[in-house]
Amino acid sequence: MIFIPKELNPEETRVPIVPETVKKLVKLGAEVFVEKCVGERCGYFDKEYEEAGAKVVGREEGLKSADIVMRLRKPPIEEISLMKRGSLHISYLEPFFDFAIQDKFIECGVNAIAMEMIPRTTLAQKMDALSSQANLAGYVAVIVAASRLPMVFPMMMTPAGTIKPVRVFVIGCGVAGLQAIATAKRLGARVEAFDTRPVVEEQVLSLGAKFVKIDVGPTGQTKDGYALELTEEQKQKQREGMKKVIAQSDVVITTAQVFGKKAPLLVTRDMIASMRPGSVIVDLASETGGNVEGSKPGQETVIDGVIVIGALNFPGRVAVHASQMYSSNLGNLIEHFWDKEKKMFNYNLNDEILDGCLVIYDGKLRNELIQKARSAQ
Repeated sequence: MIFIPKELNPEETRVPIVPETVKKLVKLGAEVFVEKCVGERCGYFDKEYEEAGAKVVGREEGLKSADIVMRLRKPPIEEISLMKRGSLHISYLEPFFDFAIQDKFIECGVNAIAMEMIPRTTLAQKMDALSSQANLAGYVAVIVAASRLPMVFPMMMTPAGTIKPVRVFVIGCGVAGLQAIATAKRLGARVEAFDTRPVVEEQVLSLGAKFVKIDVGPTGQTKDGYALELTEEQKQKQREGMKKVIAQSDVVITTAQVFGKKAPLLVTRDMIASMRPGSVIVDLASETGGNVEGSKPGQETVIDGVIVIGALNFPGRVAVHASQMYSSNLGNLIEHFWDKEKKMFNYNLNDEILDGCLVIYDGKLRNELIQKARSAQ
């Protein structure tokens, strides 16, 4: 039995599952139960879930009965003790920061998959929730910047004169950064981008943007494509190289994150002060420490005349599509590991994907990266 409870956070506009995914799970032979009003925030009503094959039950009943519980955000810690021993919990878990939840899973004998830990491999792309949500966040970042900038993005030739295109600088060219580049280009902006990984230059150029080259010394990326953390000396070289570009930009969008660690500070107060008043900075990394000095998650701050926007759940601003994508990620994950004969989840620990994302199993924390993070605390 699979149970999907309603999200409790009042600021969360997304929902964990949509009726289309319920149909997919039911076809696999799974019993699907959802909490009343699980999808109403995105316009999906209980009748649609029932028509897709789900049964609507109370929250406590579902948690106590389920073999698999799927959510979007991490669970309230007190609800973990309601779950059956040996059951499986799947959601975002903030695995490098919230260790109390991990301890509770272990104490209650509940297995746990962290959606943040899905490996970034070709086979796992359809389950990769970090990428699906980051893609939307990059789009939203540009739309938010455009709505706050007192200028139009494209070049316009009018009887009153020619308007130059705005200059957009994207820092960090992962999934969110590349989508930000593509969206800004579609709006007609002149786009420049920088990343510590030279390997992404070709992707930036293919989107019609200019790749800014800054020599910071040897750099690289992990096997999953995440940028490696720079030394303090390299970070300083990077800041010096970006300062001139930032001063000439009308919009700066920062997306740089180091997997499992606090986001690096890249845009300092003196860089902000060099920008034209009325310019806009969007910090997509604000929830994990921030790339921009003075940015605050969910807040808009004016610093030296520059509007600094700290992103908070940007995918939630396009909640319908974000929910569809996350729901699909969950459905694909279950389908990949579903034993159709036994009609149950198959814990194939030799599978590269499951080995990466199954962080708690059989009463033990089994992920080395998380173990190191805990030891460092």
